[in-house]
Amino acid sequence: MDDTADTAEPAEDTATAEAAEESAKTQAERLLTALRGAKRTLARRPNEATLGERLEGLSSAAAEVVDLSDGVDVYGDGVVADLEARVAALLGKEAAAFFPTGTMAQQIALRCWAGRTGNSTVALHPLAHPEVHEREALTTVSGLRTVHPTTAARQIGADDVHDLAEPFGTLMLELPLREPGFLLPTWEELTEVCEAARARDAVIHFDGARLWEATTHFGRPLEEIAELADSVYVSFYKSLGGLGGAVLAGPRSLVGEAKAWRHRYGGRLFQQFPQAIAALVGLERELPRLPEYVAHARVVARALREGFAEAGVTGARLLPEVPHTHQFRIWLPYDAEALTEAGIAQAQETRTALFGRWSDEGAVPGFATAEVTVDSAGLEWGPDDVRAAVADFVRRVPS
Repeated sequence: MDDTADTAEPAEDTATAEAAEESAKTQAERLLTALRGAKRTLARRPNEATLGERLEGLSSAAAEVVDLSDGVDVYGDGVVADLEARVAALLGKEAAAFFPTGTMAQQIALRCWAGRTGNSTVALHPLAHPEVHEREALTTVSGLRTVHPTTAARQIGADDVHDLAEPFGTLMLELPLREPGFLLPTWEELTEVCEAARARDAVIHFDGARLWEATTHFGRPLEEIAELADSVYVSFYKSLGGLGGAVLAGPRSLVGEAKAWRHRYGGRLFQQFPQAIAALVGLERELPRLPEYVAHARVVARALREGFAEAGVTGARLLPEVPHTHQFRIWLPYDAEALTEAGIAQAQETRTALFGRWSDEGAVPGFATAEVTVDSAGLEWGPDDVRAAVADFVRRVPS
């Protein structure tokens, strides 16, 4: 029996997959080089900086937020404890605990609530970070079970919670919901969904990795937003420019229990002063500017829509049309690789970087999507600048 064809096909598939992976890696490296060389961009990504630049920036800013004559932290005291107290106060919570990652912080928060409610089921959106980016960690590592009140590309609503056919111990809300466009509910919708969860004897946990920039949309301070939840997680590198790390804030007894689990999970690190100092710098420098970034993201989004319409691109879509935060998503009816290559060429030849990487994963068939972020670098762009960059970008995309 000749089974040559049967054995050759998997080898060909493997070779094709390896070639595609190498091509994607090469493209990513070329994109990063092009972004580093760009003089104008809407936002500076953390990985664009060199080691020397990051170290120099942290060293020069440290004296603004800490006394450099103080001793270093050991197992969570010193500057780490200071950071915990600062964030607890900002969020209006009794206590807070610093974690090396948000993945660890949220797993522990949710398993602690499961023990306290007696119900290990967590209701959350299927597009939430734990379901999309954490390799089923909630179920595999923490023994929790997840249910989805809705599968629609929007925030969970009060009716979704009321109508969920089974009990759950915790409702987890990602604010904003990144995957469909950094979406936030209205303030009324948020209060109603929290009331609906409490009516079902559930506790509420906010995945607030990017909660810092939600104040503009809600028209409320952080403390008032966080008051709706029993516990809140926040990140320091996604919006504040930190090196990494996260904080879980909530009742003192919950945070104490979370610290015990943090030790069990391997998150009780000997020293973390670089991450803590970078987080404090972000709270001092970036947090007050986020409303300005959100406001300008809306200017940029409108100019992008106008620019693609003027360039004759039909089907271009921004979500949300008016950004809820300083980040949003854009969809274009082109191949993702071709769009990324157009962006690389634009950055290399004009030193202007309009977009980063494009992807067709999870996008509407025939479309590619990219995330757009506006930070201090983007404040220099007026509407005419955006429209001109769009026209140049579209010229570089193959028909």
